[in-house]
Amino acid sequence: ADVAHAHTWYADMAGLWIRTLHRIPLVVTLHSMEPLRPWKADQLGSGYLLSSWIEKTVVEAADRVIAVSGRMRDDILAHFGADPARVVVIHNGIDPERFRRTEQRDALDRLGVRPPYVLFVGRITDQKGIFHLLDAVPRLPAGVQVVLCASAPDTPEIEERLRRAVPGHPNVLWINEMAPVDVVVQLYSHAAVFVCPSVYEPFGLINLEAMACETPVVASAVGGILEVVEDGKTGLLVPPGHPEELAAALGRVLDNPALGRSLGQAGRRRVEAQFSWASVAERTEHVYADAIAEFKRSSGER
Repeated sequence: ADVAHAHTWYADMAGLWIRTLHRIPLVVTLHSMEPLRPWKADQLGSGYLLSSWIEKTVVEAADRVIAVSGRMRDDILAHFGADPARVVVIHNGIDPERFRRTEQRDALDRLGVRPPYVLFVGRITDQKGIFHLLDAVPRLPAGVQVVLCASAPDTPEIEERLRRAVPGHPNVLWINEMAPVDVVVQLYSHAAVFVCPSVYEPFGLINLEAMACETPVVASAVGGILEVVEDGKTGLLVPPGHPEELAAALGRVLDNPALGRSLGQAGRRRVEAQFSWASVAERTEHVYADAIAEFKRSSGER
């Protein structure tokens, strides 16, 4: 191998060992940052101290660090002693052919989904703002269903909290499973609006998926979301943790189907132009080449 590439702290230490043992450069990609996710201590216990130490150690030793958004790059430089020249931004991408609007809807009938509906897709964690969404539900137009395609709870406690909360909202449907891509594409395609109420989101891949399916997005104005969703063009942005403003933005799209179509179509164009895997791969290849060249210079190789 000419270069090692590790993603997230789970694999970072292995990448550092490979760099040391095989004398090849190490590239790491951060998709989130432990110092900015203190709630992970509830899930990891004392392991949170270990994960934080691993992340900091490897980021500061890596030959290149890829941040998935410009705001995440700022966070990396603020919290770690990384060389700014070695920290680059490469946004995540998706396959726009895999995520494309479909007229197929058999999954909706099977799951009990009834339009018009607001769609949430994500993990069950405080980070994703799912309880802020539930607080917004009573303020939505009558008859609108809210579909939570949500699983993989961080802790049993947060899953139980959601189990207690959902029955209080008769218009909320909880799909508690890891749905396959074809089902998720159907859910995206027929949603009146997709919602991402996260309080922390370094990038927010789910917004790209929804946009690729021509679904209008209402999302929190936080982190990398600001670099994905263009407010008023491909979606609407709201302050994180404000159910009233979240409900108002969702209601604006629900009450104006023409606005929803315009936002959705613009979102699809944006994904095709800027967030395809081909463009991500090309930029990553350049990072590899730079890391290899610098590593050879610093080690005296020719």
